[in-house]
Amino acid sequence: AEGDVIDARDAGGLSDDAILAAVEALRGDLTQVPSAVSAIKVDGERAYKRVRAGADVVLSPRPVHISSFEITATQRQGPFVDLDVHVECSTGTYVRALARDLGRALDVGGHLTMLRRTRVGRYDAGRAASLEQLAGHPPEALPVIGLDEAAVDNFATYVLAIDEVAGVRNGRTLCAELAPDRSDQPVALLAPSGTFLALYEQRGAVATAVAVFAPA
Repeated sequence: AEGDVIDARDAGGLSDDAILAAVEALRGDLTQVPSAVSAIKVDGERAYKRVRAGADVVLSPRPVHISSFEITATQRQGPFVDLDVHVECSTGTYVRALARDLGRALDVGGHLTMLRRTRVGRYDAGRAASLEQLAGHPPEALPVIGLDEAAVDNFATYVLAIDEVAGVRNGRTLCAELAPDRSDQPVALLAPSGTFLALYEQRGAVATAVAVFAPA
């Protein structure tokens, strides 16, 4: 880290019970203020660029959900307490801000020293190929997640009637209600055979193309 130290707190006296209680309070539905050093745009400019230019940036709070926040290891050294944690959270959560808020709740300050993302949606690090595997095998020998599987794994789906397929291949507006319970998110449109064709989004009584993946 660079810069001048403007304040220092001693976390050495924190009890395990106090830390656990503060962690528990940060589970569930929360309103989180993102870290000012983030890629969120403020008046068309990334927040982190404004901070680095010396601006005082305060971002608006946003709802997030922390489904799991568990301490896996604790290391104490003098005035410092280092926590290894496992977090499962909603899209848009800033784990840096979670560390900040934990330190603030304990009145000692807190920051993130390392972050490893192990899962996004249904894809986890256990399914990834290592650099050694990539270097030692031809691409066709490695398992690849197909487009059909990826679409079904990550989006609500809508199976088209056979007479709707040609129009969707050309990106035409579709008169249909795709997914009433997911109307604010793109929906994967599938041919009757299960082949993924396009992503569409609901706009009132019709659905319009976001991206078409199948050739016309």
